Amino acid sequence: MNWIHILLIALVFCFIVIIYLVTKLYKVSEQISIIEESLVDIKKGNWNRRILVNENDMTKKICYSLNDIAVDSQTQLIQLKQSEKAYKRLMTSLSHDVKTPLTSLVGYLEAIQEKFVIGVEKEEYLEIALNKAHHLKSFVESLFDWVKLDAKEQAFQLEQQDINELTRDILADWIPTFEKNHFDYNVDISDNECFIQLDLNAYMRIINNLLQNAVLHSEGKQIELQISEKENNVIIQISDNGKGISPNDLPHIFERLYQGDKSRSTSGNGLGLAIAKELVLLHKGTIYAKNSLFGGTEFVIKLPKAL
Repeated sequence: MNWIHILLIALVFCFIVIIYLVTKLYKVSEQISIIEESLVDIKKGNWNRRILVNENDMTKKICYSLNDIAVDSQTQLIQLKQSEKAYKRLMTSLSHDVKTPLTSLVGYLEAIQEKFVIGVEKEEYLEIALNKAHHLKSFVESLFDWVKLDAKEQAFQLEQQDINELTRDILADWIPTFEKNHFDYNVDISDNECFIQLDLNAYMRIINNLLQNAVLHSEGKQIELQISEKENNVIIQISDNGKGISPNDLPHIFERLYQGDKSRSTSGNGLGLAIAKELVLLHKGTIYAKNSLFGGTEFVIKLPKAL
């Protein structure tokens, strides 16, 4: 083989390489054009646009990354729209839950100031006005708590606590309320120690909110609280023998400011259960509610034990 043959082979090889590179560059150019078109489409607001790519394409990593960005942006946009709708509902509920009792409160106080009522009737008006003021105070405090939770601005101090002893102490403070409202109560808590990583104030708020919900809204006359251990978790069950919760309302009761139609006439503010759920989640636990087969509602909390 002389040098002419070698040169011809080299030229043929170079020609093949050039054709291969030109083909690759053409494919890359096509892919870049598709990427540019997709980016323009996404920029216009079409977050559903995705870039189709083959496994052997040189731009596959770029395309995969752009698809991930589009998916993340779409998810954030959906969450933002949901948050905007939630805050619109929040403002609507606030106008109802604050304006209505405040107007009523002002009316009672003006009647007293103008001396439209005197004697025993005046004392009755003062008591009603005081109750409405306390309700507004409770609502505003709950609203502030929710806002701090939602903004992640509330600090928590998790420490090992004996949940059995702590829950008994909380229930002891509720006995006068149970007796005043003619509630029977049944408590099933072991005398043995059971330690959990808890924020003391947050746990007290969880139990207090659930007990208050039962007293105010259940229309029952019995409350039961049971604490049991299952594997590495502690199960807290709070139940009543009341009217239960409408199947239409049950999926929404932990939403902020949600109130069933019948509960609008009660002294609830639609924040207690939402706050309880947020505090449970902060303890890496879960909470749900269900209607009992025998009547009433049962709230079930699962919290991880301290290991």
